[in-house]
Amino acid sequence: MGEDFIIREYIMKKLAIYGKGGIGKSTTTSNLAAAFARMGKRVIQIGCDPKADSTMNLLGGKPLMPVMDYYREYTEAPDFEHIGAYGFGHVFCMETGGPTPGLGCAGRGIIATFDLIDELEVFEKINPEIVLYDVLGDVVCGGFSAPIRDGYAEEVCIVTSGEKMSLYAAHNIYRAVQNFQNRGYASVKGLILNRRNVEDEYERVKAFADERDLPILADIPRSKEIQVWEDRGMTVIEGEPDSEISIVYRQLAQRLLGDE
Repeated sequence: MGEDFIIREYIMKKLAIYGKGGIGKSTTTSNLAAAFARMGKRVIQIGCDPKADSTMNLLGGKPLMPVMDYYREYTEAPDFEHIGAYGFGHVFCMETGGPTPGLGCAGRGIIATFDLIDELEVFEKINPEIVLYDVLGDVVCGGFSAPIRDGYAEEVCIVTSGEKMSLYAAHNIYRAVQNFQNRGYASVKGLILNRRNVEDEYERVKAFADERDLPILADIPRSKEIQVWEDRGMTVIEGEPDSEISIVYRQLAQRLLGDE
């Protein structure tokens, strides 16, 4: 008898990280990507924000050319190597980008990128175990709802602080996901509390979560270490993997994997 080969089938976990601009969703997403990579997972991170800065700290602080910028600058159709790059832990990084400022809908970059991912069979080539979408959640409409509307993400994590406007944005994201969930799309996994040290912050977020029957998946403290390592173009998971704040991100990554 010849040698037996065992073919492993990987289940792809697809998570969308939503939150208002400036709440720390990109920091959270990139540290999660790094944490998953340290666990030996194959990871794709897709920045779905016109600022196109989601993946910089996985790439040594270097900006990645967004898909929409490529379309504006080149006439030939992009190939696989044009649309992304491998970063820390071999995480494959992509940025959707957006239209020329003042012209067009920012969400169109997400739609164009998702079409390109399908066309170039990115998932089939990389065979990721984890796909993370970092999505601007101030307005959950049009292209910004594509990750939850079109079946790209299965679960949504909402990053929030205890600040009024952050919780207001979290409520709108929650309502949008609920509307799509009724049609069989993504569901809200829970909240990620990214602290801003406002008064009674945990109690405010806990009350918000309890009203919607949502868990608080992680309580991330304010930490100077995050800024220190981001100034060096790294996630804190890469720069100081055994620090207290890195342990919080690693525990969150483990929780998101469930019982694996």
